[in-house]
Amino acid sequence: MTPDLAGRRAEMETSSKSMPLTSKPDPVSNIMNSVLKRLLSCWIGLLALAGSAVAAPPTLDELLARPQAPPGVVFEIVDRDPGALEVALPWVKHASQQLRARFSDLPMALVTHGQEMFALQTGGRAGNPAVHELAENLSRDGIPVHVCGTFAGWRGMAVEDFPAYIDVAPAGPTQIRNYEALDYVRLVVPKAAVLKMR
Repeated sequence: MTPDLAGRRAEMETSSKSMPLTSKPDPVSNIMNSVLKRLLSCWIGLLALAGSAVAAPPTLDELLARPQAPPGVVFEIVDRDPGALEVALPWVKHASQQLRARFSDLPMALVTHGQEMFALQTGGRAGNPAVHELAENLSRDGIPVHVCGTFAGWRGMAVEDFPAYIDVAPAGPTQIRNYEALDYVRLVVPKAAVLKMR
């Protein structure tokens, strides 16, 4: 080994022995980590608050208690019970009468986009005359009744499979969002199981 290389090797061994095995984080890193943790905690908290505010649409009683009318109300029915409209549509009729008594010119609409919507097929009128009569009356009273065209399409149905007083929207959830874009308030109709217990 040449003297020059031997000197460098000895120098490296000496400097590696003097270096600590663990290095202490510098104060800037500590501050940055602390700030990032606090920001993350705040961000998660804000998301939780925003999510809970968006997740809970008002109840009928809360709407009726408002000092001013909302720009409009869109009723949402989505249920796994194919017979849900037998109790949901009377609830909508009663709720719409209460809302109109409180806010006379309140625009309203109805979107049904679960299993229950298939009771509104033209071919189902004979088996569901009361449901069809209520839906037709709501429509005649200025409350358009929408069903989900996407869900109908999955079942091989088209616009022609529903009567003229039923609007087949391209997608039920999108129809609701379109009303919400006009500042309508979404009013979720209670599930049939709940309404049947009242």
